[in-house]
Amino acid sequence: MTELAFLLSLTILAMLLLAGALAARRARLWRVGRAAKIDWAAGLLALPRRYLVDVHHIVGRDPYAARMHALAAGGLLGASALALLGVIPLLGGSRLFWWLTALAFAFAFAGGAMVGRRRLPVKPARLSGGRFQLLPFLLAAYTGGGFLVALDTALGGALYPLGWLGLACAVLGGLGLACQIERGPMRHAFAGAAHLVAHPRPGRFGGERATGLAPLDLDAPRLGAATIEDFAFNRLIGFDACIQCGRCEVACPAFAAGQPLNPKRLIQDLAASLQPGATNAAYAGSPYPNARPVAGIGGPGLPIVGAGAMIHPDTLWSCTTCRACVEECPMMIEHVDAILDLRRFQTLELGAVPARAAAPLMELRYADEPGGRALTSRTDFAAGLTLPLISAKGEAQVLLWLGEGAYDLRYGRTLRALITLLQKAKVDFAVLGEEERDCGDLARRLGDEATFQRLARANIETLSRYRFSRILTADPHALHALRNEYRDFGGAYEVVHHTAFLDELAAAGRLDLGALDAPRITYHDPCYLGRYNGEVDAPRRLLDRLGIERREMERSGKRSMCCGGGGGAPVSDIEGERRIPDIRMAQASATGAGIVAVACPQCSAMLEGVTGERPAVHDIAELVLMAVEKAGTTPARPAEALV
Repeated sequence: MTELAFLLSLTILAMLLLAGALAARRARLWRVGRAAKIDWAAGLLALPRRYLVDVHHIVGRDPYAARMHALAAGGLLGASALALLGVIPLLGGSRLFWWLTALAFAFAFAGGAMVGRRRLPVKPARLSGGRFQLLPFLLAAYTGGGFLVALDTALGGALYPLGWLGLACAVLGGLGLACQIERGPMRHAFAGAAHLVAHPRPGRFGGERATGLAPLDLDAPRLGAATIEDFAFNRLIGFDACIQCGRCEVACPAFAAGQPLNPKRLIQDLAASLQPGATNAAYAGSPYPNARPVAGIGGPGLPIVGAGAMIHPDTLWSCTTCRACVEECPMMIEHVDAILDLRRFQTLELGAVPARAAAPLMELRYADEPGGRALTSRTDFAAGLTLPLISAKGEAQVLLWLGEGAYDLRYGRTLRALITLLQKAKVDFAVLGEEERDCGDLARRLGDEATFQRLARANIETLSRYRFSRILTADPHALHALRNEYRDFGGAYEVVHHTAFLDELAAAGRLDLGALDAPRITYHDPCYLGRYNGEVDAPRRLLDRLGIERREMERSGKRSMCCGGGGGAPVSDIEGERRIPDIRMAQASATGAGIVAVACPQCSAMLEGVTGERPAVHDIAELVLMAVEKAGTTPARPAEALV
């Protein structure tokens, strides 16, 4: 082992000590958060798979970024570890070992070059600048210098002058990288690993669609999050894990529409709030579009939201809770959970909801329905149809949950089509009628956890009086609440969306579908069906049975774009530059399709509200009914085949 190689090993050791000290200082800030129950042993054992499989599955959506990250991160860790092991005489005295070390540094240098190529000379808008712009130079200095030292050692000191130059570069670059641990881009390295170990939704790593909100303890001294200290400490780790890649901002429908929300900026404001005497001045990425003025100051114990704080309330209320940001985040950060915690405090503690949202919340509290309409009129849409009540039957194989859309004339047509199809297929079904309250989704997304929990318990108590095998609904928001969020209150049900159920009927031969003579069709995935519940195949299978050419939009499946109707956005009504449904309809029009198939009452309302020349909007149930009527009489099969 040469003198230069020994000094390189000492440099890496110094880097580790400096980085460790700075990381420990940053990690101490996480302790201000609330306690959280974490299985540390399971998290540590799962870390390699979570990093190499789950994280890189998302990183791999951008092939260039995947190759860059593999070379830069893998090469950096590998080369540094090898050079540090060089102090072992058996290894350090082997020229082959140093050839291998030089190769590892070369890989890391190539990765650093890719980092530079992506940022220089022109940085993409979604990437942050500031300290991040130094990263390619620090990587080049450290890895290039390390390569020269390792190569010199492998050649027995033949590159002596270049070796010393390499050592100088490695020292400057390496210590510079270590200094970026606390507040710079390298913070992501250690915080990201800690986040993957202590993730607040560990089920996501096992393929589970872990999307239900955690219940709020309504007896807690403070409801929701007002300061950074109100978040669980493992969520604070998640804020620090952000690498500011900007994938979330590209996916965010509110950002695209020019509303004052950028998920990346929001996470950075929360991360900055961990620091005493915090400001948002160091942020060097895309701002909130049409940002409302705020003081931009904060810290532990100080409010996060408000004109005198870090985040303006309009930023919170711009979110449609579509989880597109979460789906695209390579570090699997839970942006929406943070927003909902902040909303809960605004709503429950301050009563500070957007003006238009106050009325539906009040109606939900006192009338169990956001429009204040009588529960007895929920079935008015079915005039002329036979609509059996489960209270009269006592039991049914399928309980049809009508949902809030039942009061809407447009969505009433969807429900009528669905009921007609159920009757043609001889399905044993019934509805609750006036006993069906609102599922509470709107209240929960607007932060009114108390009203949601009351409605959930009341609905569960009602459902417990009857016997049924499955709940069927055409509303993905109701499906999500009933399937995933009622479980915390004792309501465990098998809930199926109407597209999946109709697909089962068609596959079993209980619905005879004729080919529709229709133009090309495209399907818009509802966020609460696709992203929240993973159901993207059944609607497409069903549409393909209709004999119409189907074309995918620019964004589809679990990466679909929101219609703008979720999270209470229609009643929050935060002004932007464009309307989200207009953006989505433009994507639909770009496919050349004449029909946009939808599967959600919110999506129907938002997309049909788009003016001008556009494709027609039809719920899948309406299209299936057209195909059944074209085919003629449907043969009946035993209903038991579906339950």
